[in-house]
Amino acid sequence: MYEHLFSPLDLGFTTIKNRMLMGSMHTGLEEEKGGLHRLAAYFAERAKGGVGLMVTGGVAPNRQGWLMPFSAKMTSSSEARRHQLVTNAVHEHDSKICMQILHAGRYAAHPFLVAPSAIQAPISPFKPWKMSGRLIRATISDFAACAAYAREAGYDGIEIMGSEGYLINQFVAPRTNHRTDEWGGDLAGRLRFPTEIMKAVRAKVGHDFIVIFRVSMLDLVENGSTWEEVVTLAKAIEAAGATMINTGIGWHEARVPTIATLVPRGAYTWVTQRLMGEVNIPLITSNRINTPEKAEEIIASGMANMVSMARPFLADPYFPEKARTGKSHLINTCIGCNQACLDHVFARKEPSCLVNPRACRETILPLAEKSTAAHKKIAVVGAGPAGLSAATELAARGHEVYLYDSAAEIGGQFNIAKRIPGKEEFYETLRYYKNLITETGVHLHLNTRVSAQDLIGAQFKEVILATGVVPRNLTVEGIDHPKVVSYIDAILGHKPIGKKVAIIGAGGIGFDTAIKLTAPEAHTEVAAYLSEWGVDINYQNRGGLMKPVHENTPRQVWILQRTKGKMGNKLGKTTGWAHRIALKSRGVKMLDDVAYHKIDDSGLHVTIHGEPQILDVDQVVICAGQEPLRELLEPLLAAGISVQMIGGAKEAGELDAKRAIEEGILVQ
Repeated sequence: MYEHLFSPLDLGFTTIKNRMLMGSMHTGLEEEKGGLHRLAAYFAERAKGGVGLMVTGGVAPNRQGWLMPFSAKMTSSSEARRHQLVTNAVHEHDSKICMQILHAGRYAAHPFLVAPSAIQAPISPFKPWKMSGRLIRATISDFAACAAYAREAGYDGIEIMGSEGYLINQFVAPRTNHRTDEWGGDLAGRLRFPTEIMKAVRAKVGHDFIVIFRVSMLDLVENGSTWEEVVTLAKAIEAAGATMINTGIGWHEARVPTIATLVPRGAYTWVTQRLMGEVNIPLITSNRINTPEKAEEIIASGMANMVSMARPFLADPYFPEKARTGKSHLINTCIGCNQACLDHVFARKEPSCLVNPRACRETILPLAEKSTAAHKKIAVVGAGPAGLSAATELAARGHEVYLYDSAAEIGGQFNIAKRIPGKEEFYETLRYYKNLITETGVHLHLNTRVSAQDLIGAQFKEVILATGVVPRNLTVEGIDHPKVVSYIDAILGHKPIGKKVAIIGAGGIGFDTAIKLTAPEAHTEVAAYLSEWGVDINYQNRGGLMKPVHENTPRQVWILQRTKGKMGNKLGKTTGWAHRIALKSRGVKMLDDVAYHKIDDSGLHVTIHGEPQILDVDQVVICAGQEPLRELLEPLLAAGISVQMIGGAKEAGELDAKRAIEEGILVQ
């Protein structure tokens, strides 16, 4: 099974045991006091899990290349020696690891940033200094020195970050390189910087050291590279001594989603396939590949020589070993949500993973093991994300666990989320928990509305309440009018929805409802997705962009919120913008500063920015938040039973699966 995925990749001087690369992710652990010990445990667990090759988060070759002040850098032997903690830990488990060298260029968040031209990035607060010829040559030397220090640290190789809009990419693209000297102008001038870096690095580290060059194969920004320029760069990098070429998709300032849940699986692998045969060194493909089946398909069909999966190894460090040993049904699949990984990084918080809160906290939250301590008989009420997490965690520790839910299937609010176009990956999480329930021996009771007396009579001494939430009622005249439906009925299709819909509430559920009600039928097909977002699959335009093609949406939708200001302000930083763009392209009207007066046959009566209006709509969908469901709490406490509340039962707010799953594994 997965014979192509697990076939070794011979690089001549060394062999990678399978075709899986754990792609670069910035964790920030190396920048914390004592963080390298945690980083070593983080990589060691994934090495133990069977991945062939890993790439670290970006490490700067000098201070100007910092992403932010005091970010990770490697400019001395003393810094290299500290990293031996990491490399030794990885090598103990027969895996290999490369250090990524990243110079932020104009993306840096400090005032000493530099770039080929003094053009400020839309995502940086600072304007960069234009690099002099002398500084350019010094930076090339710094890349080479950094690579040598990486070898001294025990790394098996390096990855040169030449994509995603960072410094090297800034030299390549006309968008950011307006120079007229030898480092700009025509294509040869713009490619000189990456080529000279590759030559200098290879000369410094020798020929028995892995050097991956990450090429931006699809910029997705105006005035980016053409396909012909990408091919020319790839050939130049190969000639300069690269071992492999990795695929970079999209700049950070691009307005096209590349890794979010709404991106179909493997949506950008066609770009790597296009380069196959143009060069003779192995090519690595990337972006939204999260199952062994998809990875095997890509390798078997010759679309790439290796598959890069980054966040899937946050979700499950044992992904390869489970696939290799016939246990792929127990892989905890990455759902591409970004909520605990990228959103945390951009907020300067410690990253982790929504479906695996242990990620990046391996030394703090070790895997559950059966304890020799007294085992308990424990009831978990509610089989939503919090209850599933708690029940399987407790059972893994050796307790006798009974899980109850009144519904006919596990999942709770995930059964709503999975029906949102672009969130189908939630099916994977429920598949994982369904199999984990069997694996850990949880006693599952569905279609069972358990009462306090039932639990008391069954002599449970401890109960975990994960009973979730119920929609909050809105106090407005006409709330019982036939036009009014809950978001649950709208999403699950329990009631017919007309052509004109007002959605009250602009939180995550409001946006999800709008996406559901306006989605074209073919939204999950790769071609339809790329067309909707203006990605030129024929690559006839610079940057791979074209005019988006929008299919007719089935409804006219208004999203309304009481407060003034930006709509969807609480959505994820790295995904919220994509939802706003998608809805805008579908003609959804987003209205803030709205007061609700009444609902009647003529529609929804409101005041918008002080002006009375009547929205002539067929339905009014209420997405006004949730309230915790705690009806079992008081009688259980009165009976002297120990009760813990987790998830929505503990705190409703915006539905937060990240918090729910984490609280589940923290139960005592």
